[in-house]
Amino acid sequence: MADKKSKGQKMAEELLSNPKSIGSKDPKYLEEASKFCEGYKAFLANKTEREAVAYAIPILKKHKYTEYVPGKKYKAGEKFYMCNRGKDLIMCTKGKRPVSEGIRVSVAHVDSPRLDFKPHPLFEDGEMVYFKTHYYGGIKKYQWTTVPLSIRGVVMLKDGKKVTINIGEDDSDPAFIITDLLVHLARDQMQKTASKVVEGEQLNLLIGSWPFDDEKVSQKCKLAIMQILNEKYGFTEDDLESAELCAVPAFKARDLGFDRSLIAGYGQDDSSCAYAEFMAEIDTKNPEYTTMTIFADKEETGSDGVTGMASYFFRDFVEDLAQTEGCEVRHVMRRSICLSADVGAGYDPAWPEVFERNNCAFMNYGPILSKYDGAGGKYSTNDASAEMVNYVQRIFRENDISWQMGELGKIDVGGGGTIASYISLNNIDTIDIGVPVLSMHAPVEVVAKADEYMLYKAIHAVYNSKLPKEF
Repeated sequence: MADKKSKGQKMAEELLSNPKSIGSKDPKYLEEASKFCEGYKAFLANKTEREAVAYAIPILKKHKYTEYVPGKKYKAGEKFYMCNRGKDLIMCTKGKRPVSEGIRVSVAHVDSPRLDFKPHPLFEDGEMVYFKTHYYGGIKKYQWTTVPLSIRGVVMLKDGKKVTINIGEDDSDPAFIITDLLVHLARDQMQKTASKVVEGEQLNLLIGSWPFDDEKVSQKCKLAIMQILNEKYGFTEDDLESAELCAVPAFKARDLGFDRSLIAGYGQDDSSCAYAEFMAEIDTKNPEYTTMTIFADKEETGSDGVTGMASYFFRDFVEDLAQTEGCEVRHVMRRSICLSADVGAGYDPAWPEVFERNNCAFMNYGPILSKYDGAGGKYSTNDASAEMVNYVQRIFRENDISWQMGELGKIDVGGGGTIASYISLNNIDTIDIGVPVLSMHAPVEVVAKADEYMLYKAIHAVYNSKLPKEF
């Protein structure tokens, strides 16, 4: 006969938190998550904001989304989208209720840390040719040496024609790398701090070394490379001044581990959240409240510029919706909620000293709800209210969603910000949600399949909830 639970055991079950991993709750969940993540791995092949937006639009059209027409009155269940300068994308499903009762927003960014090219990037030294870069976002610079890189972006020709560049990913393409100092001569280098081991001006991408056959030319190797580029893409060195080119890791996203429970790939901050919200939007058919799913740009450098969330493009879009339905944008914003979908730090046993175990996030425990971010004494944070946290948690409980509360490491170790602060400026109650990531901002990051799939289910649950906002 089994032992009966003691009074204390019963009370502990009732009163104390006892988090469990998704695998402990449902060992078969990985099979379902793995199927979902096949589409996610395909999405990860889009390594810039332009590529993510260009990839998404044909899929939207396939699912009956139409390009947004200002002033048009949409019916419940109709789907529409708006693209901002090829770098932002707003996707909507019209709800049964008028927008005056609020909308349900999710925002993820589709830019990732990378190496942008300088306006005059091409140079020759030691009869080798390079592209000079300026790193974009927060990186450990030494991680980007000796890594196969691909070149992505656009070049505008003098006649206004736009040429798209994507080279270095296919097995038949050439590779490009940033060299590092050989260990035999690195005695002084190894004495430097990590931030100085490789400095920004040393992040030069090696792109060739064979000379042009003309003794009268002074920069033979540079000319030979420029000839190849001109023949293939039609641009000259002057055209590089207006180009948007960058170098990104050339790795393909792959399953990680013998059990294939993890995914290794570049740009999972924040493509993991972008794909989850994208699929939640597509799979939402007839919601109570209008949904608005956003791919945003420039988060990694502060969300500035016309395509960053500090721009008015989001508010202007909501204002158009409000005016069409005869209400004020400020009233729509006040009644709305937003999920700022951005990743968090997953607990890494190799570096336990930077985590506070009671308040950190673990792989395979579901998406992280972060009440606040920022740094130090909560500087530059959104800090969601108790009412907002409770509202989202109630929806999760009703839909059997696994989640965990977490923050980004110990208080005085570091910190980071998200889009949440820019969204909440519009008087929208906002909370951060995202998957835990290992090796964040490195050329290869790690995400758990179960967390990715659960994030999709979490956003889908919020989009399809009938629970009104009453705070």
